Order: sequence, then C-alpha cells, then structure tokens
Amino acid sequence: MIEAGEMIKTALFDDSLTVDTKSERKDLVTNVDKMVQTYFAQKILTFDPKAKILGEENGQDHLNKWNGRVFVIDPIDGTMNFVLERENFCIMLAVYEEGQGILGFIYDVIKGQLLWGGRDIGVFLNEERVPQPANVSLKDGLLGMNAAMYARNSHNAQIMGDRAMGVRMSGCAGLELMGMVLGRRVGYVSNLAPWDYAAGGVLIEALGMKMSHITGRKLKLDGRERFLAGTPSAYEEMLTLSQQNDD
Repeated sequence: MIEAGEMIKTALFDDSLTVDTKSERKDLVTNVDKMVQTYFAQKILTFDPKAKILGEENGQDHLNKWNGRVFVIDPIDGTMNFVLERENFCIMLAVYEEGQGILGFIYDVIKGQLLWGGRDIGVFLNEERVPQPANVSLKDGLLGMNAAMYARNSHNAQIMGDRAMGVRMSGCAGLELMGMVLGRRVGYVSNLAPWDYAAGGVLIEALGMKMSHITGRKLKLDGRERFLAGTPSAYEEMLTLSQQNDD
C-alpha cells in the first residue's frame, strides 16, 4: 500500500493526472484510480492466481460468487476530494474468505497513516495497536453522514444528526470508518458500494462495532446500499430511528 500511495502522490503533483466521468458529472474517475487498481490486481494474482477481484474500476465491479478468497479494492476512495482538494482520500483493500471479512486495510495517503487488521489479530494504526473504542451513545459523539441523505432526511438522517453532538461530511467513506475505529466518530450513515465499506467494515467489526443495511438486514456486498454503522449503543438508536421512516 505504501508503494501504491507513492504512485498516487507522484501522479498528483507531476501534472500527469487526467480526469473523466462515469455515470454523471459528479461521478469522477481518474487515470490514477485505474492504474492503482491494476497495480493491486497484478500483485494479488501473482501471489494467489485463484483469487477473485472485486474493485470499483476496470470492469471488476461485480462478483457472482463469494466463495474462495476475494480481494476487494477501492484504489482511491474520495476521488472528488483527490481531484479538487488533493487530500482527504484513501486507498482501501479487504480480504474475504468464503464470504467472511478477514483483513482490512485503509491507507490515508497524504497523512501516511495505515490502519490495518482483523478479527483474529486486532487492529493497528501503523505499528501501534488500536484500543477498542468506548461504546459512546449517539448524543455524545460526532456522526459521519452522506450529504444527500441528510439533505433529504432519508431514513430520519436529520434527526440522527440532531441527536448527535454534530454531523461531519467528509466525502470519503474510508476516512469516516477510520474515524470510527479511532474513536472520532460515533457512527456513519451513507449510500455505499461494497468497496466503500469492505475494508472499514472488517476493522470496525473487529473492535465490536456494528454495521448493516440501514433497515438492519445484512449487507449484500452487491451494488449500492444504504449503510449504517456505529458503536453498539449508537447503532441501535440509529436503527430504531431509521425504521420510523418509510423512505
């Protein structure tokens, strides 16, 4: 991940960045997103030729089966931040075996912070073990939020925000989930694809926090889903609020 981060920084500051759109004008993709995903896919398949790849770019955005070992790649999470702010983005990689998340990695490229680990080994920030965050209630913490869901009060998102100490909208799922792991967020509500939450999901669950579809059902790991995560206390409160709205 460090090497991939250096590739990104080089492209960012030597004017070799090219930007295109996918589904609409706000759905950005760059040559660097594609380059980094190719880099990871090649490394993974050299190491494990039988591995499956699920990634945001390069036509690898769907899997029919999750059997065996699956690597989930988000080469640049927060591409709009990457293009317009040149910060507040990250690389994410998750390892799944037989449909279960085993390892997660989130790398804040600009800050040089690598958050990594899993259920069986614990969670680490660079080389320091991360302690389990306190089970903070919604009213005592900051809530990460998707801007569109908040603006439309989708699933009572505004009420959740009002009950929290405050709402933060970073535009980067990986950094929001990193914030949960480090005790800076009490929860996160958004509309995410599997590569947006796979790595962070492994890490938050390894530390006893919860995630699901916003209705409480298990995430499908297929397509975009309304995502809910939080400390056990905040998660239960947000889940109750979400079910008071038919959206």
